[in-house]
Amino acid sequence: GGRIGKDRRPEARTAYDAHRARRDALVRAVKDVGGEPVAAAAGYALPFQVPDAAAAVRLAAELEDRVAGVYGDLVRAGTGERRREAADAMREAAVRSVRWSSRSVAFPGLAERGGPASGSPAPTT
Repeated sequence: GGRIGKDRRPEARTAYDAHRARRDALVRAVKDVGGEPVAAAAGYALPFQVPDAAAAVRLAAELEDRVAGVYGDLVRAGTGERRREAADAMREAAVRSVRWSSRSVAFPGLAERGGPASGSPAPTT
């Protein structure tokens, strides 16, 4: 499969490290309120084929869009400090998505207002 080109690997590493730090903070937050964090799956189905570096960059943007959406759910559900942390995480994911794709949406993290993410089918009713 495709891999991020050498020129963008530092950016990919920085994003990966940021996601791991957020994951670790979320694990601590869940434990702090008496919950049991669910471990990540061993693998995931990709939303599209990734045969080259360009597709890998599109995938990075797509994943950041989706992560921003999940953090948007946390913003809507949270209060106080947890809501602020979720909003910060949503903003960071949205910024990374723009850096990968060079395009933005009006309401990052709010799929119903920003339109479908690239590579995602439009919602049906």
